[in-house]
Amino acid sequence: MSSTKVQRIEGRVMPVNSYLVEAPDGVVIVDGMLTVSDARLVKTEIERAGKPVLGAIVTHAHPDHYAGLAEMLGFGETPIFATAAVRHAIERDDAVKNQIVGPMMNQEWPAARRFPNVDVAAGSTLRLGSLSFDVIDLGPGESPADSLYRLSDDTWFVGDLVYSKMHAYLADGFAPEWLACLDRLERQLIPSAVLYAGHGAPGGSALIDAQRQYVRSFTESVERHLSKSPETRRAAVVADMKRLLPTDALAFLMELSVDPYAAKMGGTSAR
Repeated sequence: MSSTKVQRIEGRVMPVNSYLVEAPDGVVIVDGMLTVSDARLVKTEIERAGKPVLGAIVTHAHPDHYAGLAEMLGFGETPIFATAAVRHAIERDDAVKNQIVGPMMNQEWPAARRFPNVDVAAGSTLRLGSLSFDVIDLGPGESPADSLYRLSDDTWFVGDLVYSKMHAYLADGFAPEWLACLDRLERQLIPSAVLYAGHGAPGGSALIDAQRQYVRSFTESVERHLSKSPETRRAAVVADMKRLLPTDALAFLMELSVDPYAAKMGGTSAR
């Protein structure tokens, strides 16, 4: 581990992270960016490293973590690893994401996308060159299928299970499951563990407490404003969440989540 380097690359079009895990014999990509420009940032760093890409890992099923992989890797034989649940969710939902995200991103949306092509089993160890990642399958959480990759007791790639000082996406509607996943992660951490989050800077276990508060606050706010009109409800929830976390970073994801979560709770839908 002493010769292993973890480099965080944050997107400029959207603040999402890809990580390059570099060992003497090659590099592993953890998560794959949303846009063409941001994927090219990662490709530049791969070229700068001057080492073979041993593989890519996708932590969960949202497009900002896989859409840019083809731009980084092309369509060669580089393996892309994920749990079967993550792969199935991506294959199932990509056409819908293409219809929604494509018009939002325009030319920045990768027209050609690569999906995970090698399944990894829960509880297994993924060995890529001299690097070994323990695979932890979480099931639904922030997305329909989440997973964790532990490089060491100190080094955890957690995808979007925790965000770091940014607003979060809750439109998939799995808040209770998400909270259970946070509890599960917390039980496994040692005090020195660093969580490499999908959005924002890496941090320690305090990120779990902050995420737990965020998820609970969002669901409580939606429930509190459930009887209001969709427009009024959205404004009220956004105001509540920005009081909790006074930043605009990824606030659009939180706002996009209000109507779907309200519909799950039985509130009126958007018009």
